[in-house]
Amino acid sequence: MLEAIQLNKSFADKQVITDLSFKVAQGEIMCLLGANGAGKSTTLNIFLNFLQPDSGQALIDGIDVHQSASCKDKLVYLPEQVNLYQEFNAIDNLKYLASLSGLTVSDAQIHAALDETGLEPNARKQSLKNYSKGMRQKVGIAFAIMRQAKVLLLDEPTSGLDPSATLEFIGIIERLAKKGAAILMVTHDFYCAHTLANKIGIMDKGQLLTLLDNNKLPLSSLETTYHELISGKAVMRAAS
Repeated sequence: MLEAIQLNKSFADKQVITDLSFKVAQGEIMCLLGANGAGKSTTLNIFLNFLQPDSGQALIDGIDVHQSASCKDKLVYLPEQVNLYQEFNAIDNLKYLASLSGLTVSDAQIHAALDETGLEPNARKQSLKNYSKGMRQKVGIAFAIMRQAKVLLLDEPTSGLDPSATLEFIGIIERLAKKGAAILMVTHDFYCAHTLANKIGIMDKGQLLTLLDNNKLPLSSLETTYHELISGKAVMRAAS
């Protein structure tokens, strides 16, 4: 559903993405771990068609995102800070987003989507200026549910969330994956990546150093492998 094929991107004389390739299937969650400047957000921006790669392809459901706008209908992006209309309530925000996307939705459909995210009914008619980050995320995810998004791109979604809100977020994303969404998340959060992902990519300086199968991978092993790779102590092992 989501595929990077030998992506390369540079800014001036700085290479920020080098020969990046990976796939995310329907119902699969992939996390990219890496420090600031590793190329994670640049990767998302290429899939969003905010940036053109120097070479390679970014595909959504087999369609090159830079050749056709049709694949945008399958995609929802949740940034680190969900920028919705602060003076609107959750229902009005979702109605407006739906109208921008050409969707016709009823109040019942909006409430059903918000029910899936766990946003409390008494909060839905409050303006978003009174919302926490976790509550704003729920509105963004409700839109993904309404749109029946086949691909979800998440940028540092647990940054600033308390442990309870992080666990709630994890549960919501797991349910979306079970419905068949392909999910790509970039994060610094080892715990969230380990809990959610089917596979975890570790990036540094624009390169995908390794792609780990997260099945039965201990969290301690993930952290050790990450630090060894970033320090250069495990490059040869990761490449083998």
